[in-house]
Amino acid sequence: MHNLILHIPHSSTVIPFKDGYCVSDEILNQEMLKLTDWYTDDLFANKLDYSVIAPFSRIFCDTERFSDDTQEIMAQFGMGVLYEKTDSGELLRNVTPELRKHIVNEYYWKHHNKLTEIVKMQLEKDSKTIIVDCHSFPNIPFNRDLVKTNKRPDFNIGTDAYHTPQKLVDVSIAFFKSKGYSIGIDQPYAGSIVPSQYYKSNQKVQSIMLEINRNLYLKEPTNEKSDTYLETKKVVQEFLNVIRNA
Repeated sequence: MHNLILHIPHSSTVIPFKDGYCVSDEILNQEMLKLTDWYTDDLFANKLDYSVIAPFSRIFCDTERFSDDTQEIMAQFGMGVLYEKTDSGELLRNVTPELRKHIVNEYYWKHHNKLTEIVKMQLEKDSKTIIVDCHSFPNIPFNRDLVKTNKRPDFNIGTDAYHTPQKLVDVSIAFFKSKGYSIGIDQPYAGSIVPSQYYKSNQKVQSIMLEINRNLYLKEPTNEKSDTYLETKKVVQEFLNVIRNA
């Protein structure tokens, strides 16, 4: 059995400071309601695995994005590492070079350094480390989603060609199908996080993303938990156990 590293980047609603924002708190809260991966810290976290949870909202700094906007596909929509536009395309924040440097250095890289240190620690005591990138997604696509098909699966697995062994994909598909859930593979979201220090250079660092359709545990479009919240949490924890023993 391998203890997992749970990367949980989008569960927080904390905005450390509001420099640059040019919208009302009401609009900021609306954007937060829409974009937060609600309760993923609770749905995924457990006593066996290591959790690396971003302690700030993605609309302050998105740790899943590339730090360099020239490498980040979502930067074209003003939603790179620092969101400058809302999901509907309105101006959200004016980001100066000084503000960008401060947030990237003091928040983005500190988060990534923590993830890297835990991966390093795990590699020192085990033959491999498995990162699970922990997310949720709305049943109706965001305006800025790259894949806008309305028929969305219950769960989505994201993979990396170098860091996701086929075995992890196979056991994931088998697990969710056995439970009667629909499963997407890199649809509607693709990829899974790997620290840059190990990216495409160390296959002992394995990574797989799990995205949960919020329709399974929320009364969308609110963030109120639905009657199937605990059932969904149980399924997620059973999935982690499958990956832990893969």
